[in-house]
Amino acid sequence: MMNEPTSVVQIAVKALVQHVFLSGSIDSEFSTASPLIEGTRAHQKLQQQYGEQDEKEVYVSCEIPYGSLVYKIDGRCDGVLVKEEGLTIDEIKSTSLDLALLTKESYPVYWAQARCYAYILAKERGLERIRVQLTYIHTGSEEIQVFQEELTQGELEAFVHKVIEQYAPFAEMLVRHREERDESIQALAFPFERYRPGQRKLAGAVYRTIDEGVRLFAKAPTGIGKTISTLFPAVKAMGQGMLKRIYYLTAKTITRTTAEEAFHRMEARGLKLHSVTLTAKEKVCFQDKMSCRKEDCPYANGYYDRLHEGLLDMLTHETRITRPVIEAYARKHTLCPFEFGLDASYAADAVICDYNYIFDPRISLKRLMGEVRSKTALLVDEAHNLVDRAREMYSSTLVKSEALEIQRAYKGVDDGVSQAAKAINQYFIDLRKTTEEKEWVQQESPEALLALAEAFSIQAEHYLMSASTGHDGDERLLDVYYQIQSFIRTGKLYGEQHVTYVEQSRNEVTLKLFCLDPSDLLRQMGKGFRSHIYFSATLSPLSYYRDMLGANEEDYSLSVPTPFYQEQLDVIVQPLSTRYHDRERTLGTLLQLLTQLVENRQGNYLFFFPSYAYLRMIEEAFMTEERTSQYDILIQENRMDEEAREQFLARFDADNERTMIGFAVLGGIFSEGIDLVGDRLTGVVVVGVGLPQLSFERNIIRDYFNQAGRNGFDYAYIYPGMNKVLQAGGRLIRSEEDEGILVLVDDRYLSPQYQRLLPEEWAHYRVSSINDSMH
Repeated sequence: MMNEPTSVVQIAVKALVQHVFLSGSIDSEFSTASPLIEGTRAHQKLQQQYGEQDEKEVYVSCEIPYGSLVYKIDGRCDGVLVKEEGLTIDEIKSTSLDLALLTKESYPVYWAQARCYAYILAKERGLERIRVQLTYIHTGSEEIQVFQEELTQGELEAFVHKVIEQYAPFAEMLVRHREERDESIQALAFPFERYRPGQRKLAGAVYRTIDEGVRLFAKAPTGIGKTISTLFPAVKAMGQGMLKRIYYLTAKTITRTTAEEAFHRMEARGLKLHSVTLTAKEKVCFQDKMSCRKEDCPYANGYYDRLHEGLLDMLTHETRITRPVIEAYARKHTLCPFEFGLDASYAADAVICDYNYIFDPRISLKRLMGEVRSKTALLVDEAHNLVDRAREMYSSTLVKSEALEIQRAYKGVDDGVSQAAKAINQYFIDLRKTTEEKEWVQQESPEALLALAEAFSIQAEHYLMSASTGHDGDERLLDVYYQIQSFIRTGKLYGEQHVTYVEQSRNEVTLKLFCLDPSDLLRQMGKGFRSHIYFSATLSPLSYYRDMLGANEEDYSLSVPTPFYQEQLDVIVQPLSTRYHDRERTLGTLLQLLTQLVENRQGNYLFFFPSYAYLRMIEEAFMTEERTSQYDILIQENRMDEEAREQFLARFDADNERTMIGFAVLGGIFSEGIDLVGDRLTGVVVVGVGLPQLSFERNIIRDYFNQAGRNGFDYAYIYPGMNKVLQAGGRLIRSEEDEGILVLVDDRYLSPQYQRLLPEEWAHYRVSSINDSMH
């Protein structure tokens, strides 16, 4: 006898059938998973041919009791066709495959989707029989291949019940977990003995923001415990039914670790919650050489045949699903660890990942349906980083040399690819003939180049999908294909916030679709989520970040005062010019200052410079035999890997017998997101005001905001520069016990333009000349 249904499981038809029917290898999904540029257009073209009585984009929904649960399944079918013999459900799929290679049985998952829609519609409209039609349209030729079948409502009902029966073990596991999760959240207390000053205020603001479904822009000082102050109230909101999912978005690996530790701390207090950390593909790939072809990778070959057993196993036995956990279960079930992590994230309660999984249209998680979004909160850590990251996400570049390389490589191999690349190369040749200027800007989108890019994409896709591939250049072609896909996608986003700029040299032409103001696109990509929490120690000035990150009038702002005592931090301003043309002249004075600082007090120091060139200049002068015999000196190298970074930081030990000095770059890997608590860091010197190097691109940003009625130099140079300064200085005081000295070296710190950007806790600075004592 069946149990009385108690809980409702809501799932989209597409997600349901993919869980049950998706099979095969990762690379075999290229035809459906790759971002086909013609897909939407092909659907619309077919739908435009429907008759007057036909319906398109029809929403269907039904509830089906099974076991102890009720399954609410819904979705939107492409078409309902009215014919003499009755209604026909039409499911449209676009493909680059040769249609002659397709059979009726080629894609069981598509038939399953269409049959589910047919069952729901037959039940809604009281139909005894209904036709099911699967329509394939070729993205290049627009040829059509149609397969049909006719089924009774009873046959369809038996099919759908069979699907649910296969999905039920996974659904029952999730329901059990969520009941335990909600019960544990109700009993969960704040996982520290007490709130630090300011923490309760921040946590309360986060909870209220989620409750009201708006955005919060919170400036909260370093050391306050921002991670737990945002995650704890979000978890509590989940327990109240406001949220189904939390995304904790970061820019750097180290801040992901902090979020993992926060979940670990809450779990130690009784929390039962699935959290998944996503890691970049190149970091987790098990292969020596990354290749997702099933012939090259056993973890890609047959991936979907093993996926759901692996998911059920991991989600049944684990809660904090970090990189090592994902890798262990991926090896156990022979699954690609990157794709396995992604698939696990769709079933998780909380996901820790990079910004791009939500905000980047090239990478964003595609299966976040509207209902899930409306119950999801985004916690955006170190949100000051998102401005420039978003500019990158909504910009894209093409270069002449890549088109020429593909043109030559595929001549005689595939004329379609070669000729399409040749057309792009010729566009750049013609562009170079229009002007002798090395750099120039236009407001309009390059429509002719975008059309050529679309034509190339179709040719490249046809070639890559063919069974005869095996050319030495195929890997490079795939790279260029994805670059061009990104370019086309950016072209579709192109608006008033974009410009097109060209840089040319003797042998190269570069064209960039450049996003100047990402605020509108951030709003679009973040649309539908219940709440956004943007927080950082350096979200200053708040008005700038509200403007650039897409705030609405009803959104909240919060500035939490520092919890630390003035006596903990000695701030000194040394009014010395560090401008480019003065650096040689002031070199000796700066060396004297740095030497005096470390002579006065043994400890561990970080010296930050605005560029590698300036760092090298000071390093060479500082590294005398006398100083290297007295001090241990570390130098930040360009492009340090994770192991090298960890070794660098490990040298900052509280028990060092000799003074340790680290030379580092403002805005680099050691200037934010690192914790050197207590005596691990004694002093920080920030040389300069962090201004980005004067450049063509930055000047375009400056001019854009000047024309928009804002201070363009502030937006392009001063605010981003001072943010680096605030981040570097924030490395010093990380807890109630920390003490230290912060030296700001530049005469501009004494001007009102820069003074107004200094945080309150630095306002008690003293001005010192080189002869003053620096204790």
